Amino acid sequence: MTDGPYETLRAAILGFDLVPGEKLSERGLEELLGVSRTPVRAALARLENEGLTGRDGRGWRVTPLDLTEVRAVAEFRLAVETAAVALAVERATDAELLDLRATAGRPSADDEGTGLRAGADFHVALARLSRNPFLADAVSGALVRLARTRWLEVRSARSRAAARAEHLGIVDAVLARDADAAAGLVTAHGRGAADRLLSHLDAERRRLRGRGFAIVETAGPPPSA
Repeated sequence: MTDGPYETLRAAILGFDLVPGEKLSERGLEELLGVSRTPVRAALARLENEGLTGRDGRGWRVTPLDLTEVRAVAEFRLAVETAAVALAVERATDAELLDLRATAGRPSADDEGTGLRAGADFHVALARLSRNPFLADAVSGALVRLARTRWLEVRSARSRAAARAEHLGIVDAVLARDADAAAGLVTAHGRGAADRLLSHLDAERRRLRGRGFAIVETAGPPPSA
């Protein structure tokens, strides 16, 4: 099976063409995508593993945005990334870091999808330089869970340029073998992005609901001061 239905549905969910909470019909998706039910079901199951779809009785729906989950995943991502970057300071070679810096400094095509992938690729590549595959997998999984909210961040060309500059600063700190500086920059980068996204979603909750978005907030720890 090709990734066509999966990629098409994933892009529609990340770009909010299919909004959080929207009900999905396998038959309707068959007609929309022009494929049989088997690849549609496979795509929906794969998206369910990424937290983007879920069962709704006998059907499916796009997973609502849960602000409590976004906060929790963002905290987890920070904890994992700071651990990974500390190990990268010890274990990555200069050649590897220079390659990563060259890639991170290259302006991506001016569109949200490319910006989202470029940002995720940077963070996963940096985590891999820790030489710990579990940390790299954890960073990758967290970024998938945050993909819809991160999409809002990369919609602005200014935000994409700012993220590139912050990525370069992180790599420079690792190249300098300054673990404290690298961890501090990773923390500032992650917290800044999470705070902007959560503030945006919280402030725009009423307007987004008016467009059909389902934004929820489950019980959990209070937001950090």
